[in-house]
Amino acid sequence: MQTVPWRQLVGSLPRSRWGASREAGLLRRGDIFYKGNVPSCQGVAFWGYQRPLFIKPIGMTLKPHRLFAVTLAWLLLPLAGCRVLSPTPIPVASQQMAPALVENTDPQFEFGQPQPIIDGVGWVFGIPDKILLWDRRVNRHKISEPTISATADYLEHNNLPHIKVRANQYAPLQDWKRLTQNTTVAWPWRYTLGTLSVAGEAILPGRIVGGDHFNPFTQTIHLYSDIPAVALHEAAHAKDFTRRTYQGSYAAAYLFVPLWHETLASQDVFAYLEERQDVPAIIEANRILYPAYGTYVGGALGNFVPSYSLPIYYGMVIAGHANGRMLSEQMR
Repeated sequence: MQTVPWRQLVGSLPRSRWGASREAGLLRRGDIFYKGNVPSCQGVAFWGYQRPLFIKPIGMTLKPHRLFAVTLAWLLLPLAGCRVLSPTPIPVASQQMAPALVENTDPQFEFGQPQPIIDGVGWVFGIPDKILLWDRRVNRHKISEPTISATADYLEHNNLPHIKVRANQYAPLQDWKRLTQNTTVAWPWRYTLGTLSVAGEAILPGRIVGGDHFNPFTQTIHLYSDIPAVALHEAAHAKDFTRRTYQGSYAAAYLFVPLWHETLASQDVFAYLEERQDVPAIIEANRILYPAYGTYVGGALGNFVPSYSLPIYYGMVIAGHANGRMLSEQMR
């Protein structure tokens, strides 16, 4: 196989990002080259970025998954140590609350009775999420006082008396009642998506499958993880929905663009913690909310390239872990 000197190859070709080598028939985008005779210098011909002394086409192109890995690495590198989730409080001009929920005399916080077998099964079901977020408190199914206290302070600070918090509790009938009382959501949304949400919680109980979340149709926060930052994030969703006039439409939009809702909620949490100057809580939020945010970023990007959705998903989670930990180290 003939070795082609660099200057002979490009001497008469116009320079551009990818070059005009297709016209010469010698080197195409994605072709692999060796710089000199050192295999460790194998790379992709990115004209204007790499200037190898000799180009040696070897009859193959860079495999798509390798090209994707290289591209993703370059995309993620600038994010390291950056505050992607900049502290930004959710602006609240007015609040929309259903009178029946505000006047409800039931406790704002309700707790599920201890069920060792059920909670043990739930803990096992939660192992993948524990690994993904690298925290054993994820889907712990036992909520401690610090998490409850942090949530209560946030709800009081943001004037959210109509929000119900169920800590590891299974109560679909009570949630159905709250659904019917939540007049801030138009009835077509309540009895379609709202019904499906309550039915889903009944058929796939979070007490087993886990999954902290805020249900805007019942105005209820469901907690299964014993992590204050996660609880605050769900409470921030409640704050975001409460300021909306068309809460049902906003909930439907979540099905298509959840990244917007998640960004607002996480940014509000960081703004709230910075206002309180709670450095330990900020460090914890960096460590848990950034990889959690990465799951949504990875899911959104994966929709554009389904063939690489899993590598993108896990790549963004890893990037979130790295970013969050670098930010935490800067605060120590």
